[in-house]
Amino acid sequence: MHNLCQLPASEHKVLIANRGEIAVRIIRACRDCGMESIALYADPDAESLYVRMADQAWALPGVAPTDTYLNIEKIIAVAQRAGATMVHPGYGFLSERADFARAVQNAGLIWIGPSPETIEQLGDKVQARKIALAVGAPLVQGSADPVRSAAEVMDFAATYGLPVAIKAAFGGGGRGLKVAWRMEEVTELYHSAVREAQAAFGRGECYVEQYLDRPRHIEAQIMADRQGNVVVIGTRDCSLQRRNQKLVEEAPAPFISDAQREAIHSAARDICAAAGYVGAGTVEFLLSRDGTLSFLEVNTRLQVEHPVTEETAGIDLVIEQLRVALGLPLSVTQTPAPRGHAIEFRINAEDPGRGYLPTPGTISLFEAPSGPGVRLDSGVEAGSVIPGSYDSMMAKLIVTGATREQAIARARRALAEFSIDGVASVLPFHQAVLEEPDFSEDFRVHTRWIETELSERLTIAPRQLPAVQDTITRTWIELEGRRVSLGLPVGLFSTGVISPAQSTTAALPAAGENDVPAPITGILHGWLRDDGDQVAEGETIAVMEAMKMEVPVIAPRNGRLTHQAAAGSSLDMGQVLAVII
Repeated sequence: MHNLCQLPASEHKVLIANRGEIAVRIIRACRDCGMESIALYADPDAESLYVRMADQAWALPGVAPTDTYLNIEKIIAVAQRAGATMVHPGYGFLSERADFARAVQNAGLIWIGPSPETIEQLGDKVQARKIALAVGAPLVQGSADPVRSAAEVMDFAATYGLPVAIKAAFGGGGRGLKVAWRMEEVTELYHSAVREAQAAFGRGECYVEQYLDRPRHIEAQIMADRQGNVVVIGTRDCSLQRRNQKLVEEAPAPFISDAQREAIHSAARDICAAAGYVGAGTVEFLLSRDGTLSFLEVNTRLQVEHPVTEETAGIDLVIEQLRVALGLPLSVTQTPAPRGHAIEFRINAEDPGRGYLPTPGTISLFEAPSGPGVRLDSGVEAGSVIPGSYDSMMAKLIVTGATREQAIARARRALAEFSIDGVASVLPFHQAVLEEPDFSEDFRVHTRWIETELSERLTIAPRQLPAVQDTITRTWIELEGRRVSLGLPVGLFSTGVISPAQSTTAALPAAGENDVPAPITGILHGWLRDDGDQVAEGETIAVMEAMKMEVPVIAPRNGRLTHQAAAGSSLDMGQVLAVII
């Protein structure tokens, strides 16, 4: 890749304010540059791959994101105790929070990302729209400020028409985004968007804009330095989404005209230059079937799909972030010519045959592909536990070819080699996509294609299997908050105080005729119908939450509802929530 580290590595220690796959990715970039990495872990992540890989690992006691990966005070305190000099936020969690960036800087540490002021401008989706308007970027109608009630959303829809998108003003990644197609669903969708935004980003403000039906999702990866250079590194297509969250991305964005590509590049550069951008960022657009291009938002951080741009541009974007944070200029000054084509497949612990329900559990088998053109960015291995408290992504498979056709052929081979047991995965979905002419030939996919054209043709993924017992007990201790690993022979302690982790699958009793089973393993967020109410088949009676996603509980029949679980309860999939008689 173009950018050599050329960093004063020995002087710096990078604290990674994140977890999972992105933490592994940053650890590897630090090692490439000779920098020391410092990991943070909540209780469910204590045995995670990234924790073992880091040079240091420090505990964030607790489970809930608000107590751990969203707790600014705790993270800054650990950074200072660990001797960190730089902080990388990854993506999600605090990565787009200006108050976190400011707290890092106020603590005398180097923030790897845009300035707090830029994050406030562009991370606030309403303010970003205003900047886009000022520089003449293409844009659909939207609210000038965050909406304060469902009534305001209905007023907007009455003026500009349905469908409308209700979107988190301080978030991204599809969380806190709901699309209303009918007036009668606006109220619940508004409140659901606010709840998801609050849970995922710590702020619940939402705005509303016109929703382009069945558009493509195209984005521009930008990098900017303190010397005033703003460079579009390349484009990506991210149209294959479910619940407004991406599953497949590719670079460069295929099947767009030179004029459309130049319009995307120009708008991305202008928006970021106007905001005084520094660091890595992504400017996102929607492209309708009639050719209408509309600015969507700016993500002021590294994107999950950054590897496809790395593979086609020949630039390590994480190292580029480190360079820029230390005041060095970009390693490129103009958009690199794409070298081939790359496709990324997000490998999530979700069951595509059951509406992409998240499936927490223990991975008993993880056999990844390899060979020409294959890259795997993984946060897990066999034996890893997928907790229900965080997002569902396990790994990312990135396949590169000289052409799009070769990348697709290699992807078929790579996915056929990929095996995961113990939790459901989206591997069957990815294999099905590659056999669809809409994707592989004609490219008629759009942001709702998965939930419309493809949804009825997916198989159900296998359920959890028992894990294999190890001969070594792997455990750890904390010394003043720092994690230290221990490996002991099985049976060393006859009392069984230390014993190998066992993962078994206890069969749940089959739901009775009148039972309402939990659709996922997660938390019962709340009841929408009271105990004793008469409910109708198909009605949403409750909301569950797992891996930062809300899942509705649907009444399977008509009758009187009797609650069997209280709001806030943690439940296994299939456990009885209620009875309807």
